[in-house]
Amino acid sequence: MARPKSEDKRNAILDAATRVFAERGLTDAPTSEISKQAGIAEGTLFTYFKSKDDLINALYREIKLELADAMMSGFPRKKGVRIRLRHVWDGYVNWGVTNPEQRNVLAQLGVSGMLSKESIEAGSAPFVEMYNTIHDAIEQHILRADVPIELISKVLAALAEAIMDLILLKPAMANKYRNSGFEVYWAGIARK
Repeated sequence: MARPKSEDKRNAILDAATRVFAERGLTDAPTSEISKQAGIAEGTLFTYFKSKDDLINALYREIKLELADAMMSGFPRKKGVRIRLRHVWDGYVNWGVTNPEQRNVLAQLGVSGMLSKESIEAGSAPFVEMYNTIHDAIEQHILRADVPIELISKVLAALAEAIMDLILLKPAMANKYRNSGFEVYWAGIARK
């Protein structure tokens, strides 16, 4: 009879995969190194994840859930659009600065072509409320209707990434960068 799977071992594997992928990249990271850093036998890794692709997809979903928690926890549903988007912005920037390895791996995963359709959908699901906020704000003429909704989301992500890089370079400027970055974002999407 097989031993029950341990949540601690699964988490150790995901943590080790994050470190190894951040250091070596997705394709150059051997499962033997992930297993070694997780403190388990390589065969044990495959007890938890059928393949490296399965591990990659599980890690993507895990990181997206952590990011969603940072961005959407305490989401101010009853506040104005600007306040809600600022909440999302701050959560994303703070998460990225605090979790550089996860941020690095998430960026790699996003362009890898290795993610399943199901993983991509699962990764997007926790952000539905943010997308709905943007959609409703466009319909209410708060945000520009001439800018596609997916562009509004992508610009937020791209600009936030640039701000994270700047904060990591000059931590003393963190508040200035975070605030100015949001103002630039808002000026680009808000209806005049």
